[in-house]
Parts: sequence; C-alpha cells; structure tokens
Amino acid sequence: MNIENLTICTAAEGLRKRAFSSVELTQGILDAIQQKDGPINAYLTVDAEGALKQAAAADAARSAGLDNDLLGIPIAIKDIINVEGQPCTCASKMLEGYVSPYDATVAARLRSAGAVFAGRTNMDEFAMGSSTENSAFKQTCNPHDLSRVPGGSSGGSAAAVAAGTALAALGTDTGGSIRQPASFCGCVGLKPSYGRVSRYGVTAYASSLDQVGPMTKTVEDAAILLQALAGVDAHDGTTSPVEVPDYRAALAGGLKGLRIGLPKEYFIEGTDPEVMVHIRKAIDDCAKAGAEIVDISLPHTEYATAVYYIIATAEASANLARFDGVRYGHRTAAPESVFDLYAKSRAEGFGTEVKRRIILGTYVLSSGYYDAYYGRAQKARTLIRQDFTNAFKQCDVLLTPVAPTAAYKRGEATDDPLKMYLGDIFTVPANLGGLCALSVPCGMTHDRLPVGLQILGPAFGETMLLRVGAAYERLRV
Repeated sequence: MNIENLTICTAAEGLRKRAFSSVELTQGILDAIQQKDGPINAYLTVDAEGALKQAAAADAARSAGLDNDLLGIPIAIKDIINVEGQPCTCASKMLEGYVSPYDATVAARLRSAGAVFAGRTNMDEFAMGSSTENSAFKQTCNPHDLSRVPGGSSGGSAAAVAAGTALAALGTDTGGSIRQPASFCGCVGLKPSYGRVSRYGVTAYASSLDQVGPMTKTVEDAAILLQALAGVDAHDGTTSPVEVPDYRAALAGGLKGLRIGLPKEYFIEGTDPEVMVHIRKAIDDCAKAGAEIVDISLPHTEYATAVYYIIATAEASANLARFDGVRYGHRTAAPESVFDLYAKSRAEGFGTEVKRRIILGTYVLSSGYYDAYYGRAQKARTLIRQDFTNAFKQCDVLLTPVAPTAAYKRGEATDDPLKMYLGDIFTVPANLGGLCALSVPCGMTHDRLPVGLQILGPAFGETMLLRVGAAYERLRV
C-alpha cells in the first residue's frame, strides 16, 4: 500500500478487495503525517485515537455488508469547519481552546458516509489571506518548495493532499481559497456553486460568498466528495433545492462539440509568461480534442477585486462582531470596564490581517459611506453576474488562469497586502457571481512549481465543469 499514490477511488477499491483495512489505511496516513508534516505544517491538530476508532467502525460496517466510496476513507478537514469533539480554532487565538459541540452539515454528511476525520488543517486566520501565512499558530509551506507559500486560505488542505499526507481534504472558498492553493500545490480544487453545499457549522467570513468544497488528487475524487456534500439543508436557508445529479456519471463525456470561452479580461499583461504558456497549451489541447474555442468579453471584470474587498470585508465586520470576549472566544484578563473588555479581547484575539479587514468593512458600512461604497459595490456585483449570464449563452464553460503567478516566496506579500489582494483577480469573480469553478493542474514551471487551469461554469453547472475537468485530465496523462 503506497499511501502517497492512493486516491479516494483506488483506496476504496483496495478496501473492497480486502487488500487492506480502513484501520491500516488510516494508520498509513497517520504515519505519513508523522514522517512528513514536520517541515510542511499542513496540520494544526491530529486526533489519531479518534481516527482509528472511526476506521475500526468503518471496517465493521464493511464486514456487515455496507459499501460506498467514502466508507473508511481518511479525509482532512480545514480548521474552519466544525466537527464534534474536535478543535475549531479558525487558526486564530480568538478561538484557541474551543472544542466544537456539534458537526457542521458537511461533516455530518461525511460521517454518515463512514469517512474518517484524519486531522485539522492549517489556514489563514478566519480564512482571510492567500498564503496561509496569517495563521496564529504556524506557517504552512508548499510541499514542492518549502521556501514558498502553499496559497490560501485553504493552504493546509492543499499542502496535505499534495504531500500525500491526506487522500483528500475539505476547504472553503470565499474569493479563491480552494482554487488558488490547489493551483499552487498541484492538486484539484472545486468551488461549488453558491447554495449547492451547506454552510451550516462553517465559521462565517463573508456569508454571501463562502462555499465549502473538495480538494483532491483527481477530478473523479472531487466528484465523489461533491456527491456526498451537495444538497439542500434545513439548517441553511441559502442552500438550493435544485436536484443533485450523478456527478460521476458526467465524467465520461469528452470535449468534442463543447464551446469553451476565453474571456479577454483574464488574459492580460502582468501574468507570469510561464503560467500563460501552460494555459495556452491547455487551450490548444482542448481544441485538438474537438472543443470549439470562443473569444468572449466580461467587461466588468476590472471592478471585481475592488467590489470583492468591499463586500467581503463588510460581511466580515458583521460576522466577526460576535467574537467580543463575552459569550465565547478569547477574553482579556482583568478588564477595567465593558469597553475595555471588548477592545482588549478583540485586540488580543485577532491577528493583523483580520483587524485590517474588520476596520475596512466597518468603514464601508458606516454612516455616510454605505451608499458610496457598499451600495455601489452591490450594484457592480449585479453587473459582473450579468456578464457571466451573457457569456454562458455563448459557451459551455470558460477557461482561464487560476492565478497570475505560480507559488511565490514566503514573506513576499505579507508586507504588501494590496499585492496579495490583486493576486485574486482571476478567482473572485466566480464568488461574486455564485458560479462553480474548478482548478486542475496543467503543468510545471522551470522551477518545478505547479500551474493550475481554471474552468468556470454557470451556477449549478458542476456536471459540465467536472466533465471538462476530467476530459482535460485524461489529455494530460
């Protein structure tokens, strides 16, 4: 059993054939974490005893005749998703020591499928960042080059999958936090449509943008995980009753006859030439496989980053107001007054980037500025969404880069937040539009750093997205 090369599919097949047990598989993952995670720091916590108990229960269930693709499969969980009995710190001192009393809906669905929770992965604090350097506890490194970032905010999940210390992981995506680290680390990252997967039990950053999704080694594995996660949830009123199709069945379709759009606003100066070489080759490969390439325009893309950082920070300001040192979260010692309690608890509990975004969000929501900033941003968001609606009348999916560069050196962006924010230029529009989007590896730079191809689909168009992703994946084999 070579843990590093196993996928969900191959591991499930091995379990069915009794080539190994879930306990052996889980122990293999735990051993890999112990041996390899030290310099990478993908994990914040690992509950070996709990994972092995879950694995033993999965083996017993399989012996009793139960079977599904996730039964007994170890999966890593981003530390923003509540799992009963496990820490959920959101990589923040504000929640240090907090243990969740309940399962998020996505965790409950994985648990009911018999999945094993391998550990909690590191992240940018409260999912605010693009490099996993903003964690209060440790910095995660890119497994391909330890001097570089893994991306963020789901950098721990991406690094664990890329390093072979997880078969798959869950991440969250508010403005690219699944797709960008997937691109930087060379794995598959799927951001589902807004409303496709429940957000109940996921600590909110920006409620109109957040989505939970899988980070895997293959597109087929992403389809398997999405199948388990998707669907309406009574606990989350934003989930849609749209029927959940058979995602795996869609993978067999090829590219012939499909219309693939290339938005000119995503092919711009400033993108690393090496990145563009691989993106252009991917486009050519798709054309040779029978896809029709269509040039399109998304004219309001230039406003997307500004719109995103107004809306996201405004929602963060409101969502994080609950962490006040009164009911839960960090509480300062010996406050002199109620105001002192609030001020010191938040000042001590939140990191620099979180404070920066809360301040910005509070400003754009404040009296006299709401209409000038937040109100106008929402109107611009509507125009961005309409651009996508028009585009998908002309094509089935869009192909773009995930990020303007491959993984950059640690420390390069921490002193220049604006540089980090501008790196989200190709990912934030999908969140503003509520679309589904997929990052698939499409090559390596001369420095042996992965490059990701972004595939964008319309809202609830995951079947087409996965079909194109799987077809392209086959072209690269």
